[in-house]
Amino acid sequence: MKYEDLRQKLAQSRVLIVGDVMLDRYWFGDVERISPEAPVPVAKISRVEERAGGAANVARNIAAIGGQATLLSVVGDDEAGTALQSLLRQHNVATSLYRDASITTTVKLRVIARQQQLIRLDFEYSPSHEVLSAKLDEYRTALATHDVVVLSDYGKGGLTHVTSMIEAARKAGKPVLVDPKGEDYGRYAGATLLTPNRAELRQVTGRWADDAELSRKAQQLRTELNLDALLVTRSEEGMSLFDATGVTNQPTLAREVFDVSGAGDTVIATLAAMLAAGENLAQAMRWSNKAAGLVVGKLGTAVATSEELFSD
Repeated sequence: MKYEDLRQKLAQSRVLIVGDVMLDRYWFGDVERISPEAPVPVAKISRVEERAGGAANVARNIAAIGGQATLLSVVGDDEAGTALQSLLRQHNVATSLYRDASITTTVKLRVIARQQQLIRLDFEYSPSHEVLSAKLDEYRTALATHDVVVLSDYGKGGLTHVTSMIEAARKAGKPVLVDPKGEDYGRYAGATLLTPNRAELRQVTGRWADDAELSRKAQQLRTELNLDALLVTRSEEGMSLFDATGVTNQPTLAREVFDVSGAGDTVIATLAAMLAAGENLAQAMRWSNKAAGLVVGKLGTAVATSEELFSD
């Protein structure tokens, strides 16, 4: 598909994203001395940035390359939830964020000095079962007006009903892509595609000695879970797509790896947007590989823009 045709298709595509969202906060500063109170560096903060993280980062990646993204999730009824909503509005992401007063919005605070992360502080609570059930009804309604579904699991409780969500999406004839978490992949059975990274897959299948054993383990898992495909991101080794025809490998396109934060979000976001625009899975993987190569050269949870992605 020609670039201009693909851009037009992307502009018409609609991706529904459901999952755990968070607010990524970055405190930038400099370190010139060690604290007299303890043997730790003293960071003098000079700049603060906020970015949408988790499933919200998937949504903003889709919007950044020209697709239409709708995000369903749960946040706290707090300042961080309001900040996240505002950020997503700025990124042209349509949102339905349920404000749960019983929790606080997940925040990941990173303190960075001289281009190095000194510490990360996490603040997180799981939403209530009642709230998640209410979102499930909204999710089923939204399926009719979207082309592809992304379920972004960060293990924070937002995808308690993931099995029902996959079943509903497949029943509606919508491809459903899952970024998995944890060791119980049985809950993702029936999905169109899973996108674990190398370490996440190893948790489930155990170690492999070579590519042949990796292929055998991946195909066995794909068959057991009744998946159309399994895409394994392999860091400096690129990515491998396992489906009924075999395996397709893509070498990494990253010129320089600066920060891998959020790279998995970029991969599944680009896959979903490209599939919604009419590209086949192998083509969508190539675009995802290019997008991932762009974002790992940036600091923190970043996006690949349409201009960057479509440049030769």
